[in-house]
Amino acid sequence: MSGLFGIGVSGLNAAQIGLATTSHNITNAATPGYHRQTAVQRAATPMQSGAGFIGQGAEVQTVKRQYDQFLQNQLVEVRSQGAQFNRYLSEIAQIDNVLADSSAGVSPAMQEFFRGLQDVATNPASVPSRQALLSTAQSLAARFQAVNARFDSVRAGINTQIDASVTAINTYAAQIAELNDRIVLLGGAGEGQPPNDLLDQRDQLVSELNQQIRTTVVKQSDGAYNLFIGTGQSLVVGNEVSKLVATDSTAQPGRTVVAYQLGSTQVELAESSLTGGNLGGLIAFRANSLDAGQAALGRVAIGLAQSFNDQHRLGQDLTGALGGNFFNVGSPAVAADTDNIGTAVIGASLGSVSALTTSSYQLSYDGANYTLIRTSDGNSQTFATLPQTVDGVVFSLTSGAPAAGDRFLIQPTINGARDFNVLINDTARIAAAAPIRASAALANTGRATVTPGSVNPPPPPNANLTQPVSITFTSATTFNVVGTGTGNPVGVAYTSGGNITYNGWTIQISGTPAIGDVFTIGPNTSGTGDNRNALALAGLQTSALLANGTASIQDAYAQLVSEIGNKTRELQVSVSAQDSVIQQTEATQQSLAGVNLDEEAANLIRYQQSYQAAGKVLQIAASLFQSILDIGG
Repeated sequence: MSGLFGIGVSGLNAAQIGLATTSHNITNAATPGYHRQTAVQRAATPMQSGAGFIGQGAEVQTVKRQYDQFLQNQLVEVRSQGAQFNRYLSEIAQIDNVLADSSAGVSPAMQEFFRGLQDVATNPASVPSRQALLSTAQSLAARFQAVNARFDSVRAGINTQIDASVTAINTYAAQIAELNDRIVLLGGAGEGQPPNDLLDQRDQLVSELNQQIRTTVVKQSDGAYNLFIGTGQSLVVGNEVSKLVATDSTAQPGRTVVAYQLGSTQVELAESSLTGGNLGGLIAFRANSLDAGQAALGRVAIGLAQSFNDQHRLGQDLTGALGGNFFNVGSPAVAADTDNIGTAVIGASLGSVSALTTSSYQLSYDGANYTLIRTSDGNSQTFATLPQTVDGVVFSLTSGAPAAGDRFLIQPTINGARDFNVLINDTARIAAAAPIRASAALANTGRATVTPGSVNPPPPPNANLTQPVSITFTSATTFNVVGTGTGNPVGVAYTSGGNITYNGWTIQISGTPAIGDVFTIGPNTSGTGDNRNALALAGLQTSALLANGTASIQDAYAQLVSEIGNKTRELQVSVSAQDSVIQQTEATQQSLAGVNLDEEAANLIRYQQSYQAAGKVLQIAASLFQSILDIGG
């Protein structure tokens, strides 16, 4: 009878555990990260008898969670990548909307400005036309500054979000370390039985952590997880946590970076090593789109301002004076690393606008030589001394002396749009005319004609620009010159239509002159109706002023809009595709680990019936035992 009672009790216990496990599954069907659990049952050790081995009922070996490490890792990875794509997209969409906006972008304002120039070229003496030009110039400056302010606002938001993400990472790491400790302790106390719910909680925390930053998980023999980030920096080892901090960059003040806390020392982590999750998306967006986009916008502003100023200074305003600078030109930003120990002050100034790139530059000193790295492509150059001119920027040692290991970050165009503003508010100061004019003497008898003349760049103009010069033909093929700043050339060969250049101006004489014909070049007095410089200024709209003479101002801005727009579209496609991958991976993982309520309902009935049947076994055993007692009585 004792064997029958034991078998019945074992059946009750097995059914009870099955009911409890099934009920646990049902109540946690909606719990994030929960893996379905099953009671693993086996036959108890049989008892040997003369009739053979007699079964002794059942026993529950363990409660097992339906878990596949490969599927779990795959799900964590695709979610981490999806979080990075989504964060990158949400950030870049902010600047894409501003740049491409037909009313808020720079392109419409730029077109209005050049239309104003065309109007001044048509009516050079008109004060209303000149005032309209100044208004469109102010609007263009405001638009540059507004778009740049949007970049700055997004950049400040990135700093805040990086700080929040680092805080979240540290919180997850601490919770995972705590669970590691509990899992190891319970695993030992439970004689190797797994604490399934704690394992699920830890896996869920690892998944949520990877939506902040991609981690590498290594499982220890005692069941604890070790987590690593970046290029192998430990975040969690057993129950020990390494702390990350969001701190100001030593190379670029105002830029929040992620550092690894080692005692009292903070070691900045390379941005390229921090990938995946929200943090990876933020860092990738800032490095690949925000920095480059703001620098490209600044280059457009600098290119327009400097080129316009150069041409404007070659013109003449309504007062008869040479033109001055029309726009303010932003200067390169130079930041010394806060860890520098030398006294060097590095300067950077603009040389050739045409050669400017959108890259920043890292200048370092090793004690003997300077090394300049263009950060956009890693191109490196080494110099023994400064100043040196690279990509249209003049790098110089302003004062002091560098020490070995000192570093400097130079961003030539980053402030170009911020500092773009109009320097002229007087309509009379608009230099629409050219300061010189060429004319033919009324007594000329030949058939030669002369162009009004143009001033040669770059500014400032030649000091002898407005000194009167006369050209007298001594034959049909030669002429003498009187009044140049470098002497009075004689017997100069004449070619019809060829350039004749002296004192910083150029004219062309065409046709057949007669001996004694005279042409004079002198100041453009009473030139209020002259529009030659206005036409030259308007022509800058389509001139190839940037990218080493391969792109106009409009082209460069359109390229910026296109690059940001294409990247936005690329990310939209990537997000959509990644969402599909995540859904497919989740479906595969849930097919194994998810709770099927229909299946669990069937299990409830099955275990209920098993419980009732085991109870019946006990009832029969009791009845048989009572019968024996009755016989004995």
